[in-house]
Amino acid sequence: MSLQYQQVGPIPEDTARVARAAFPKGTMAIRVRDILGAIYCDQQFVDLFPSHGQPAETPWRLALITVLQFAEGLSDRQAADAVRGRIDWKYALGLELTDAGFDFSVLSEFRTRLVVEGAEQRLLTTMLDLMQEQGLLKARGRQRTDATHVLAAIRTLNRLMCVGETLRHALNVLAQVAPDWLRAQVSPEWFDRYSRRFEESRLPTAKAARAALAAVIGADGRQLLAAVYAPSAPTDVRELPAVDILRQVWLQQYYAPDQDGQVRWREADDVPPAALLIHSPYDVEARYSTKRSTTWVGYKVHVTETCDEDTPHLIAHIETTAATTHDSQVTPTIHTALADKDLLPREHLVDASYSDAELLVTSQRTYAVELYGPVMPDTSWQARAGQGFDVACFAVDWDACRVTCPQGQDSTQWKPTHDASGGAVIHVEFERRTCAVCPCRTQCTRSQSGGRELALRPHDHHRALQAARQRQTTAAFKEHYAARAGVEGTLSQGIRAFELRQTRYIGLARTRLQHIITAAAINVHRLEDWWTASPRARTRRSPFVALAA
Repeated sequence: MSLQYQQVGPIPEDTARVARAAFPKGTMAIRVRDILGAIYCDQQFVDLFPSHGQPAETPWRLALITVLQFAEGLSDRQAADAVRGRIDWKYALGLELTDAGFDFSVLSEFRTRLVVEGAEQRLLTTMLDLMQEQGLLKARGRQRTDATHVLAAIRTLNRLMCVGETLRHALNVLAQVAPDWLRAQVSPEWFDRYSRRFEESRLPTAKAARAALAAVIGADGRQLLAAVYAPSAPTDVRELPAVDILRQVWLQQYYAPDQDGQVRWREADDVPPAALLIHSPYDVEARYSTKRSTTWVGYKVHVTETCDEDTPHLIAHIETTAATTHDSQVTPTIHTALADKDLLPREHLVDASYSDAELLVTSQRTYAVELYGPVMPDTSWQARAGQGFDVACFAVDWDACRVTCPQGQDSTQWKPTHDASGGAVIHVEFERRTCAVCPCRTQCTRSQSGGRELALRPHDHHRALQAARQRQTTAAFKEHYAARAGVEGTLSQGIRAFELRQTRYIGLARTRLQHIITAAAINVHRLEDWWTASPRARTRRSPFVALAA
């Protein structure tokens, strides 16, 4: 389909007249068009469509329909019906009352074009640019970030179910692509073994029987892979994604064949780490993760919103990552994205997982952003016990590369090195003989033979970390940091009203698209509340808790 873009025209006279008569107080869709205009234009999507062929539906309308669809929680079919039958939607889209709309499949095709071309950010960025122009959004204010887990649109499979479903998935795909070839490769018992889904209720319960079934599935999978990669096999079957998934899962779940050609099931502690392990053949990017008592297979979404009192609280950025990506890895990504949008905050309220010594420095130095929030406390036994000499009790002379302990003794070794995670640290040691006769030894070290040792971050990182640890002990910090709690309400709104925690699609790219559209839809609702002067909801309290207060 080709794009023959058009300028956004005025709202047809009959549509405007009937919409005003039917909705004298307006609706969300009507206010969006009246205040923000069409938001999008065809020129923004010209690269998504070829220049020749059957004319496509107007892209700016498809983009606005997609946002309104998510704002109202409609399916593609319901959204297409709303375009045909709802007067306020016709008003927002600038359509005649007699416009017959389009087939609902057009919306799915449009989303696919956005994902394939990497253009999904345009739906949110264009809206944010317009809000900046109208003074509804501003840079260098306060923003806050938090994350929640996202469940993949797949069943949770244990290891045995995963290998069984992976082989069954490959057989189903091969049966469609090369049925005659596949029929010659499989044994009759395969049709009974792999014709139905693998359910825990159908699997043996005894450990030995489960191991035997895993060995049988492993041998069958290896037989199929050998046939696929044989010179006589059709070339196209080797290029199927399902076959490559089968190959990867077998590498992860089985040891290489022994001298007798037998495939052995891997021990549970010998499979790849969660960041690499495939948990379902139907979504190979979904990862297993855990956070405190919560475990899930899927992704993680990070929401960053403004929180200034004189403007609506709007989502400035939303980032979707693998479930195993640590929050601290996302902080630079968020700041880079906000810089590209010219929406960097002056103060960024985050929890401890988004901050460390290096990020405290680089955020300020690179983006002039103050990361405001708690940092991980000193984990030494002295700090945990609240007595003795932790690292804060030592005086550091960075120019002389020397540390002085509380008893006035100087260190004898200063060695730059790296910690287990690759971060730069400075290893400091004190003279063993001096520490051995120190009257405060029991408050300083538990080593029976060696002297006190310290691990310091580089100068700027150390200073920023110590300052942050000192700051977070004050009452002023707790009062100021309380504003970050509001982002939890945004996550709650996204989860309860917009299915933020349940992906509709398969794969990281499509899940990211869903979250970007969801962010735009939440912003539309936030603007509607701002325009109609609806007060921000306060945290709910039970009557009994209110009585105590």
